[in-house]
Amino acid sequence: MKKHLLVLAIASTCFAMNAASAAEGMTKDQYNVAKEKIEADYKVAKAKCDTLKDNAKDVCEKEAKGTENVAKAQLEQDYKPSAAHAKKVAEEKADMTYDVAKEKCDDQSGDAKNACVSQAKADHDKAKADIKAMKG
Repeated sequence: MKKHLLVLAIASTCFAMNAASAAEGMTKDQYNVAKEKIEADYKVAKAKCDTLKDNAKDVCEKEAKGTENVAKAQLEQDYKPSAAHAKKVAEEKADMTYDVAKEKCDDQSGDAKNACVSQAKADHDKAKADIKAMKG
């Protein structure tokens, strides 16, 4: 179920990103429609999370919010391409990956949980360092 929701969330985000990318010279109206779609997709994804329980629900909610944030950042990049917007997309992706990974660690306990959190933090720190090296 979790994998299915993640695939749906990612697929809808990719669809929104591809649709936005194809719209070179996007008008303000196209931008607004795409933004509304991203917000609607988030509400649908969040509603699906309500059917879950415990940590699975928490993970689902992190994935839904992260997907929304990445899609919004990508929309800004598509609407007004710039190095700063590209950097923001990378930051949102790194933050989403970290938040979801950290939340998944809650399914573990003791040393395994500590190692999981440490790995998530290390991966996030590396991603942030890579982003910092980007121009913009």
